[in-house]
Amino acid sequence: MNILDKIIAFKKTEVEEKKSLYPVKLLEKSLFFDSRTVSMKRYVKDPEKTGIIAEFKRKSPSKGWINPNAKVEQTTIGYMQAGASALSVLTDQEFFGGSEDDLKQARKFNYCPILRKDFMIDEYQLIESRSLGADCILLIAAALAPMELKRLAGLAKNLGLEVLLEVHDRRELEESLNENIDLVGVNNRNLKTFEVSVDTSLELAEMIPEGFVKISESGLSDPGTLVQLKEAGFDGFLIGENFMKTIRPHQAAYNFMQHYRKLLAGQTKTTGA
Repeated sequence: MNILDKIIAFKKTEVEEKKSLYPVKLLEKSLFFDSRTVSMKRYVKDPEKTGIIAEFKRKSPSKGWINPNAKVEQTTIGYMQAGASALSVLTDQEFFGGSEDDLKQARKFNYCPILRKDFMIDEYQLIESRSLGADCILLIAAALAPMELKRLAGLAKNLGLEVLLEVHDRRELEESLNENIDLVGVNNRNLKTFEVSVDTSLELAEMIPEGFVKISESGLSDPGTLVQLKEAGFDGFLIGENFMKTIRPHQAAYNFMQHYRKLLAGQTKTTGA
């Protein structure tokens, strides 16, 4: 049983408990439930921004605690001021040290697209995501059968949420793509070994059909790598640990984005574009 299997097994139990504690009728009364969502697709492709989806992430199964004392308000506002296109907030508590309150706090202080980063297996979680103020949800190909993934993506669209599909290889991409997907994220981290290789994104770049916003995820610690991925056709980049492992994540994000912008500007001059 790999870590993803463990997380999904735990998530099934957790969701059933939540259903009894917070019925759908209660979730639908949230102030955020009927609020207008912000398009992740549009913000990621905005040329005035960096394409970076900056993640608020307290811990991970492979690294343990990364930054348990980080403050949502300071970090997320700082991310957006630094030039991020959007936010990603981990809400899984058991394995990532997150909470639903982290997302609600991020929503309270930011008008931008927010991805709810969690392990979606049930339509209840989609309604819950809407009630928390999320604009986009993550569906992981490795955790869902293709038909179930398509069903959940369709329900998400009906709720006004955009959908980020996460894949790890060509088979997952080919089996899981459907008309309800908005963004395709290539996770460079092998969920079985935790090894990270940007080659995964580079190999799949041309296989993602036009019309889908392309996102590279995990292991992005060098602004130069983002330039390479941009050349390969990627629109956005999900970065969390590289910022969160520092004392001041928002400052690390600012420095990183400034460096990235300088590299992009230099490349544009070199190519004469």
